[in-house]
Amino acid sequence: MKKVSAIICAYNEEKTLENVINSVSQAQIVTEIVVVNDGSNDKTKEIIESLKSKIPLKAIHLDENKGKGYAMATGVENAGGEMIIFIDADLSNLTEEHLEQLIMPVFSKEADMVLGQPTETAIHFKVNPFKILTGERALRRMDIVPILDKMKKSRFGVETLINIYYKSIKKKVILVHLKGLKHPTKYQKTTFLKANKQILLEANEIIYTLLMNYQILKHFFKI
Repeated sequence: MKKVSAIICAYNEEKTLENVINSVSQAQIVTEIVVVNDGSNDKTKEIIESLKSKIPLKAIHLDENKGKGYAMATGVENAGGEMIIFIDADLSNLTEEHLEQLIMPVFSKEADMVLGQPTETAIHFKVNPFKILTGERALRRMDIVPILDKMKKSRFGVETLINIYYKSIKKKVILVHLKGLKHPTKYQKTTFLKANKQILLEANEIIYTLLMNYQILKHFFKI
């Protein structure tokens, strides 16, 4: 089996981060855990540092919030595995089976990238229009290295960037349903007004990412 690096990027996820890290650490298929603290101002850093004495993990603390894309790219740069699994830090009910569902199709060459859709979401997973933007995904490290610099500038547009890049270079992408995995909405994590503000900000960052990567987009749509 090839080495598998699990990358967990966290920004103010003190409520769920410890459980996510513990769950990943119990998965035999994962050989390395890389946790990127994206400039959190809650207890995220303290939680990561306290876990280092119990769990072998590589901790990276960014001095300021750089955005999800920057954190993910930094995680890849510091990962030693040939295979990468990205895991969001705000999940509940994460199991080893979920991680195996993500990585095994890549191992078997059934797919070049696997997107994992949690089934416990506000919108039913079968009709969720945002499922391709899921943060749970597995891929080969060598495939994503060429766009690390672009990822660093993409912030919340990072999943969109990765998706269009993989399509543009004709990589096979499949979606799996991660039964029982729970992913909260922004409205469940913060106030209504703050959630609306975050959604608008993320939408703008996705649009900006698309505009800044027109050449990739052109191949994607065969313009």
